[in-house]
Amino acid sequence: MRAENGRHTWLTKLISKEFFKFVISGGINTLVTYIFYLLLLMFLGYSLSYTISYVSGIFLSYYLNSVFVFKEKISFIKFLKFPVVYLIQYLINIVMVYLFVEKLQVSPLLVPLIVIIISMPITFVISKLIIKGKGREVHE
Repeated sequence: MRAENGRHTWLTKLISKEFFKFVISGGINTLVTYIFYLLLLMFLGYSLSYTISYVSGIFLSYYLNSVFVFKEKISFIKFLKFPVVYLIQYLINIVMVYLFVEKLQVSPLLVPLIVIIISMPITFVISKLIIKGKGREVHE
């Protein structure tokens, strides 16, 4: 699955071992934060429940991505940069959450799962750039 010039194709990058590990760690993160979301939903509205569970997921995601996916040491500087990805993703996702719940009438119980699936590929690329550092190529 290589292009003629020897560079990895988009499909090769997408099905890499790192991407599979990212999906696994994302699955773990999703399960933990979804359970947390459901617990919070018993006491709070969907928007606040989503926000709190989302922020807790950032911490878990940084740890899993650094240690399990990209095999990098935990770094305070990278940890400080990591939430920028999720801030951008959060702003996009909270709009999607609102649209799915309010406009499309999808159950607030299912919406976070739908939103995560939609935003996963972008999160992988940006996470890799931050955790592995700017000087390294994305397709390593």
